Amino acid sequence: MPMKLHFKARMIFSRRRLLLLLALFSLLSLPAVRGTTLVRLSLDQLAAGSDAVARVNFASAESRWENGTIWTITTVKVVEIMKGDLPGEISVRLPGGRVGHLTSTVEGTPKFNMGDDAVVFLKRSRAGGFTVAGWVEGTFRISRDARSGNQTVTQDSSSFAVFDAATRTFRTEGIRRMPIDEFRARIATAVARSQGNIR
Repeated sequence: MPMKLHFKARMIFSRRRLLLLLALFSLLSLPAVRGTTLVRLSLDQLAAGSDAVARVNFASAESRWENGTIWTITTVKVVEIMKGDLPGEISVRLPGGRVGHLTSTVEGTPKFNMGDDAVVFLKRSRAGGFTVAGWVEGTFRISRDARSGNQTVTQDSSSFAVFDAATRTFRTEGIRRMPIDEFRARIATAVARSQGNIR
């Protein structure tokens, strides 16, 4: 009888140890969690750091695994080019997305749906296609007033806490409901400055 109890106690101890080792291994094998801190960028900084600026309509999106990370590749139709040279359709790559039952979310990346109308600051991606320069900083949604038909632009980061390096604080600010013609004029000025055409 004591032999059976001793054997049972050893088995329980071994199971606990095995479960503890498995839990520890699972924790150690998880990728490091990194926080996303975005720094406030002006239109001049976005224009200087981008290869192209365009008004686009989002047509379709596909998420897939690449080198152990989920990426979403969105096909967009180019409606208006404000900087650079673009074909009529391009792909935009951003980290995160959903593959099967797994969802990867990266704070600060813009989320697009089919039919979305936006102005985006684009940077060429080493993996092909483009990415959005400054993520939510470089994404400006276009909306139309149902009664007047007037179009306005709102920056995605206007509802996102962004780090202001000058004051060393997080602030929620950005372009909100700016008339599209005023926004076009501001982009044209920022692009001209980035190319050294005006000071």
